[in-house]
This record gives sequence, structure tokens and C-alpha cells, in this order.
Amino acid sequence: MEEIIIKAMERTEKPNKVRNAGFIPGVLSGPGKTSTSVQFESAVLNKIIAKHGANAKLWVVLGDKKHFGFINEVQRHPVENKIIHISIQLVTKDQNVKMQLPIIYSGHFELVNKLLQIKVCKSAIEVIGNAALIPDEVTVDVSEKKAGENITSIDLHLPTGIKILEPENEIYAVIKAVKEEVVAEEVVTEEVTEEAEEIKPAK
Repeated sequence: MEEIIIKAMERTEKPNKVRNAGFIPGVLSGPGKTSTSVQFESAVLNKIIAKHGANAKLWVVLGDKKHFGFINEVQRHPVENKIIHISIQLVTKDQNVKMQLPIIYSGHFELVNKLLQIKVCKSAIEVIGNAALIPDEVTVDVSEKKAGENITSIDLHLPTGIKILEPENEIYAVIKAVKEEVVAEEVVTEEVTEEAEEIKPAK
């Protein structure tokens, strides 16, 4: 797994002043109730989140110390959608933590070729396990799925020791046929055409 490193600087100014200076304000939360107000370079932080997601695990360099942790909250501007604040939870690499992981469904092209589609019921999953072993995301290959099949926990392949904190029968997505919808549209089109022929004025 790629090691992500970001430099943090202790923050004494208010968030708005920090943003105007080109930085993103944030907080590092350590064990217990310990927390430190910090700021990050906007370009660097945006690049990390764009590439690794809003739950990325990373190393934070603060002063002469290097801390391991994961992003647990990203606040965005309601209109501009840019990041305005970030919270990072610091942990030891062997510590068990709870995390929400995004689910990525791959194999859409193969489904389309079989006149199938995927209906996503849940786009994230909650897990617990060793902080260093938890992946940034869960990828599910749906290319071999058939109509009527569901995506459940058995399809979510996670590293050994990572536990899903949701019911075993939880449905994350459903594979559905699109052929019936296409046929239905054709029937409606034919009916409309026939009606148009019936009311067409005689010449």
C-alpha cells in the first residue's frame, strides 16, 4: 500500500484567515481527548483526497514527529464544494479502529453487454480492524453477476482480520435486467403509432 505523507503546521489563526492565506484548517485528534489545531497546504491536501479518497490513511508530519492516522471528516463549502476543514484521527498502526469504506462497483460494461444494470442500495460499509490493514475502499466485481442476484457481504473481499459491522444478509446492490424495460418502451411506441394512424384524417 502506498505510503501517504502530508505536512501539518500548528494553527493559531482563525479558520477564515487561514483559508484566505491558501491553507486548509484542520484538527488532529489523538488518543483520549487530545487535539491539535493545524493547517495544511490546500493543493497538497486536495490532491491526496482526490487520489485516495476522504477516508485515506496517511502519515502526518508535525514538527519533528511523524504520526499515523486516517481522515475521518472532510467539510466542504455548501455551494463551491471546496474543502474548508478536515479532521484527522491519529492512531497507532496496530490499533483497532472503526471506519466507513466506500464501495466501488466494477464490471459495468460487461453488465450492459448482457442487458443488465446494477441498482446500488448502499455505497459504503462500516468495518473494524487493524488500522494499517484496512483498505481505502472495497472493490466489487459485478461482471459475472446475473439478473436477480444481490451483492452481499460475501462479495466484499476484505483483508483477514477486518470485520464488517453490518448484518450478513445486508444487500448492497441488486442486479436487474433492462430488457423488459426496453420491450415495454417499444410496445408503448407501437401503441402510440397505431393510435396516430387511427386518428389520421382521411385525404
